[in-house]
Amino acid sequence: MPLIAKLAERLKRHPKRVVFPEGADPRILQAARKFATRGLGVPVLLGDRALIKSNAEKLNISLENIRIIEPRRSSEWDNFVSKFQGLRRFKNMNDKEAADYLDNTNYFATLMLATSQVDAIVSGATTKASSSLRPLLQIIPRQQNVSNMSSLNIFDLEDPETGKDRELFLADCAVIPDPTSEQLCDIAITTAALSYHLTNIKPRVALLSYSSKSNSSKNPTVAKMKAATELARKKALELGLPMEIDGELQVDAALDPVIAETKSIEGPVAGRANVLIFPDLHSANIASKLVHFLTRARNYGPILTGLNKPAAEISRGATASDIFGTAVMVASQAIDHKLLYPTDGDDLNEDVTRID
Repeated sequence: MPLIAKLAERLKRHPKRVVFPEGADPRILQAARKFATRGLGVPVLLGDRALIKSNAEKLNISLENIRIIEPRRSSEWDNFVSKFQGLRRFKNMNDKEAADYLDNTNYFATLMLATSQVDAIVSGATTKASSSLRPLLQIIPRQQNVSNMSSLNIFDLEDPETGKDRELFLADCAVIPDPTSEQLCDIAITTAALSYHLTNIKPRVALLSYSSKSNSSKNPTVAKMKAATELARKKALELGLPMEIDGELQVDAALDPVIAETKSIEGPVAGRANVLIFPDLHSANIASKLVHFLTRARNYGPILTGLNKPAAEISRGATASDIFGTAVMVASQAIDHKLLYPTDGDDLNEDVTRID
């Protein structure tokens, strides 16, 4: 069964509230309708109520069990203005300045997330990435022991040889242009933690490069991946996070056991990786879009990691199906691991889902 179907079944037992700042967008309306119809929780649409209703009517979409909020008309408006001014970054603002920020639905939605009025956020359908990311960076705290926000894309694939479903987690596809070895360490740890939270499968993390286990290369990118590998191993050990980490590896040696053996790459990650960490944003973003374009595999994200609340910043090219799947992923992230997998044998430390 595909991961999205498994998580949807579990969400029915533990429904969540997901806020969409771009509530009038037709794809958001379609995704929200599917989320509500399947009983996965309550979609919260932000925006002009009349426009949302008009667009829903044009698409013959029922708004039953979907909540619509116009920020300025919300009963929480005055409270939110006060809370916004109470944030350290915005503490010197007057009422009008704070209100101007909160008129932006991305800021209003992020404050809803910060105050636990919703469980997760999916933004970015109609705005540049910076417009969606900025409120999250400014308002939502980082996870403990994590210094950086990053992102990942999830591919829900079918193994061509066995026909079995498999998942691949690719990072960082959307946030940090040229991460340092320390930032790559955080990216590896947070991506692996989320992969375990969603799949209950032990993470096997490959830090990628154009070479595998090169002892002669003096290329700074190769050196960066080697250093990041050691830092991630050390951090995982210090935090008690069970995961296998190896690098630097070529992507074929990370994914194909035959190629790994041919190249004399050994270890629990070689040929069996389910988490791929790229050297920079260029390679990660290109790889993610290329895999999606060539395979048309189910692709969800970018999902943001390193924050203490579930969030996603989707591509403006996302389909309604992509948005629905991403909403399922972030909503499931809000479910405690023990509730997600109540009957599964849990041989891994549950703290892998929290990094705290």
